[in-house]
Amino acid sequence: MSSKTYTIFISFIVALGGFLFGFDAGIISGVMSYAGPEFNLNEIESGWVVSAPSFAAMFAMLFSGRLSDLFGRKKMLIFVAFLYAISAVLSAIALSYEMLYIARIIGGIAFGAALVLAPMYIAEISTAENRGKLVSLQQLNIVFGFFAAFLSNYFFNKYNTTESTFLTDENVWRWMLGVEFIPAVIYFMLLFFVPKSPRWLYLNNNYDDAKKVLIKIHGIDRGETENAAIEKNIQAEKNKESLKLLDLLKPSLRFILVVGLVVGVLQQITGINAVYFYATSIFEQTGIGTDAAFSSGVLLSSISVIFTFLAIYLIDKMGRRPLLLFGTAGIAISLLVCAYGFNKATYQLTSEKINQLEFKESQQLLPLIDTVYESDIAFKNDLKDALGNKVYSKNDGAILEVSTSINATLILIGILGFIACFAFSLGPVMWVLLSELYPLKYRGLAIGVIAFVNSLISSLVQLVFPWELATLGNSLTFFIFGMIALIGFFIMVKIVPETRGKSLEELEKEFVTN
Repeated sequence: MSSKTYTIFISFIVALGGFLFGFDAGIISGVMSYAGPEFNLNEIESGWVVSAPSFAAMFAMLFSGRLSDLFGRKKMLIFVAFLYAISAVLSAIALSYEMLYIARIIGGIAFGAALVLAPMYIAEISTAENRGKLVSLQQLNIVFGFFAAFLSNYFFNKYNTTESTFLTDENVWRWMLGVEFIPAVIYFMLLFFVPKSPRWLYLNNNYDDAKKVLIKIHGIDRGETENAAIEKNIQAEKNKESLKLLDLLKPSLRFILVVGLVVGVLQQITGINAVYFYATSIFEQTGIGTDAAFSSGVLLSSISVIFTFLAIYLIDKMGRRPLLLFGTAGIAISLLVCAYGFNKATYQLTSEKINQLEFKESQQLLPLIDTVYESDIAFKNDLKDALGNKVYSKNDGAILEVSTSINATLILIGILGFIACFAFSLGPVMWVLLSELYPLKYRGLAIGVIAFVNSLISSLVQLVFPWELATLGNSLTFFIFGMIALIGFFIMVKIVPETRGKSLEELEKEFVTN
C-alpha cells in the first residue's frame, strides 16, 4: 500500500465516527414518528429526545480534546466506538421515555468526542496539500451516515404494513435504532488498525515512534521533512508554562478564537440539525404524506453526499473562505424561500377529505369542515383540541396530506438548496478550519471549547424546534433561520481568513506568533 493510499485509508477509518453521528441524526427523524405517539410525548419532550445527544455532546466536546492529550487520540476513539454500540442497544430496548433519552445521551457523549477527535487526528497525520480533503472525509462520512439512515428508515417504514407480523408501529422504531449497533462494532474493530498520532507522540516525548509513524504515512523523504518541522515547533513550546483554559483568551489567540466561535455558532444556529433531525416531520408539513416524507429524506441525504464530494474536490483548490461565503449566502436564500413557501400555505378539511382518513377517530374532525385556515398554528391547535395530542401526533402526516394547499415543490427546492449549500460550506469547512487555526499545544483545548459552544447551539435549536413550529409556525421559524444566515454571511466577509496550502506550523506563525 502506497503512503498516499495508507493515509486515506486510516483517515477514512477515523472519520467513520462521523458516519455514526450522521446515522444517529438521520434515524431519529423517522423514529419520532412512531416513538413520539407511543410514549405520548409533547413538543418539549420530543425535542429533548432528539436533542439529548447534542446536549451530552457539548460536554464531551469540551473535555475530549484535553483527554486525548493525556491518553491519546486512538485510545479515546476506541472508547467512543464502544459507547456508540452501547447506546444503540439501550435505545432499541428502551421501555420508557426516560430510558430512551438516557440511552441517547450515551450516544451523544460518543459522537461529541468523535467530532472533535477525528478532524484533530486527521489534521495531525496530513500534509498541507491534502489536509483539507482528508479532514473533509469526516463530513463525507456524516452525510453517508445520513443517507444510510434515511434509506434504512424508508425501508423499515415501507415494510411496516398492516399485513406485517414482524414490523409493527410499536416495534419498528426499535429496529431503526438498534441497527446502528452494526456499524458501531465495525468502527470499533477497524480502529485497532490505526497508528497513534505522530504529533501526539511528539507531545508526549515519544520521538522515535513519532518518526516511524510519519515515515510509514508519508514515505522517507516527506516523513523526514514533517518530522523536522514538528520537532522545531515542539522545542519552541517546551519552555512555556502549563496550559490553562484562560490561556485561550491571550491576545495572540484572540483573533483565531473569535473566528472559530463565529463559524462554530453559525454552523448550527442556521438550523441544519433541526432540518436533518426533523426531516420527516418537516416534509409532512408540506402535506405530501408520511410515505413521501420518508422518500424525501432519502433525496435530501443524497444531495448531501453529492455536494460534500464537491466540497472535497474544491476545498484545496478554491480554498476555505470562498466555500464558506458562497455556501452561507446560498443557505440564507434557501431558508427565505422556505419561509415564503410556508407563508402562502392554506389548510382546509372537507367531509370528503375526512372520509379519506383511515384512523377511527377521524370523525371527531367534522366540526372543522369547510373552515379555511391561513395559519398553520391555528389549524394544528384545533386539530389537537379535536383529537387529543396522542392521536394527532400519530396521524398528523395523513391529516396534513389531505388538508394542505401549498407549493410543496418550492419548499422542497428551498430545503434541498439549504442542504446542498451547507454540504459544501459550513459542514466540512468548519472542521477543517478548526483543525488548522490553533497551535498544537492549544489545539485540543481550543477545538473542545468551540465544539462545546457548537453543540450547545445545536442542542438548543433541536430542543426548541418542535415548539417553534407549534408556536411561531413554519414560515416565521424558517424566516428567523434565514435572517441569521444572512447576518452571519456579512460577519464572515469581515473576519474569516484563508488557510489553504499552508502547513500547521506556518499557520501558527502567521496567526499566533506574528
